[in-house]
Amino acid sequence: MSPIEQPGAGPPDEGSRRPRLVGDLWRQEGAKGVAIAVLSTVVVLGGIVYVVLHSTYWPEFREAFFSREAFAESFPDVLEAFRRNVVYFLVAEPIILVWALVLAVLRSLRGPVFFPLRLLATVYVDLFRGIPTLLIVYLLGFGIPTLGIPGLPTGGWFWGLVGLILSYSAYVAEVYRAGIESVHPSQTAAARALGLSRWQTLRHVVIPQAVRRVVPPLMNDFIALQKDTALIATVSGMFPEAFLMSQIYQSSLFNFTPILGAALCFLVITIPMTRFTDWLLERQRRRRQAAVA
Repeated sequence: MSPIEQPGAGPPDEGSRRPRLVGDLWRQEGAKGVAIAVLSTVVVLGGIVYVVLHSTYWPEFREAFFSREAFAESFPDVLEAFRRNVVYFLVAEPIILVWALVLAVLRSLRGPVFFPLRLLATVYVDLFRGIPTLLIVYLLGFGIPTLGIPGLPTGGWFWGLVGLILSYSAYVAEVYRAGIESVHPSQTAAARALGLSRWQTLRHVVIPQAVRRVVPPLMNDFIALQKDTALIATVSGMFPEAFLMSQIYQSSLFNFTPILGAALCFLVITIPMTRFTDWLLERQRRRRQAAVA
């Protein structure tokens, strides 16, 4: 017997129609919200553009910051100098990853026998997180070479890079430590019950899980590191990177367009890294939801 012919049965599609109506209403409300958001954004941005373009000194501002001639003259050298920023980043990143992990492990050790190591790691992290990175780069870049210690490099760019490593390793160590502490104690207890030593548990159980959980925050730190390689311009001297090269052209051309060229170089690197970080966060969120379901 069909559902229509069954006695006491309601309309055959009454139960299925309600979810469809709710879903249609939800999609309509969502589309309306998106439309309002887009329209308001266009109105606000349009208002800002109108005010800027009709300001009193817009022609002078355009010539000072958006000069085609200055951009064409300076950008090739700025782009060439930006290769040093990329090299600084590629050298500093693996060192920071390893050294910060060591610091995080030292801070996570328990027991009175490890108190001196835990104290030294804590002092290091507090010290280099508390001092602005620019000051660390400045102090090392100009301070260490003046000591004249035999065997030590005297290049300001080298000590500026060391300053970045020291500063960022303190921040990354805290990211690692948060990941280590997020691993449930039952994981450690199970590993010890299977006969693994403390170090084997840390190496094979805790650290792999911790690192996997903190990859998105680490990416955020490395986006900031890529930008902060410009701080080496304060001490780089004879080895200019993108920002210092743009300053040189700005001083010679009396125009700020070269600095915008340097900013464009950084955007080409940092925006894809930011989108990749967002993708990692979204993938991590979907995996958590799938695990809960």
